[in-house]
Amino acid sequence: MKENNMTKELEGIFLDGLEENKNKLFRICSIYSKEPEGAKDLFQEVLVNIWQALPSFNAKSSIGTWMFRITLNVCLRLHSSYKKKRSIFIATDSVILENLSISTEPAEQNVQLEKLRQCVKALNEADKSIISLYLEELPYKDISEITGLSENNIAVKIKRIKSKLLKCMSQSL
Repeated sequence: MKENNMTKELEGIFLDGLEENKNKLFRICSIYSKEPEGAKDLFQEVLVNIWQALPSFNAKSSIGTWMFRITLNVCLRLHSSYKKKRSIFIATDSVILENLSISTEPAEQNVQLEKLRQCVKALNEADKSIISLYLEELPYKDISEITGLSENNIAVKIKRIKSKLLKCMSQSL
């Protein structure tokens, strides 16, 4: 009976944390994926890892901060293993057809957003991690907890990353 209550409690924590953070977690996954289906697969892997690690959650940080840390770790681990596999094989170019979706955003805003996504994807892994958390409007304190860097270091890095992104965006215009 006690195990059942514990499972229900963990399930509640998981579902509450997921409901509050799922969109942000998915956007981070999409930064580490080349195509939408890859982002979905990566997100599923993140959810499995979060669920498996949930019994070790000790509430030293918020559930959201804890979920972001796991998400980044999974994304970095899988991205790294993908790069290793890719370097072994010769890549062939292929055409990917996607369903067209109607957007409520103006076309120019979509273009700018896509340019920003491409610039973020071009960053090194550490910068990509930091800016993806910043873009999800996490406070420097949470980013510091997740990455293990000091808040001052985060502030300096974000300023430098913004400069890199601005340069990248202006080059692609």
